[in-house]
Amino acid sequence: MEEQVGVITHFFSKIGVASIELSAPLAVGDRIHIKGATTNFIQHVDSMQIEGENIDKAEAGQEIGIKAKEKVRGHDLVYKITD
Repeated sequence: MEEQVGVITHFFSKIGVASIELSAPLAVGDRIHIKGATTNFIQHVDSMQIEGENIDKAEAGQEIGIKAKEKVRGHDLVYKITD
């Protein structure tokens, strides 16, 4: 099962980091599915940052950065996979 937790706001291609505006909590270790017009992949959240600081958990309304294993685009949707 999947629950939408955010939307991609920016992708920094040189460093492979996606900026996500969260609409629900997300934590390190969660599995996410990123979907868009040309984007569709699943990955684990290995680490996340807010303004350069490593964090373990983020809440709705926060903007975080995560390392993306593939290219993502603005407005791609981010879903948390719950089993």
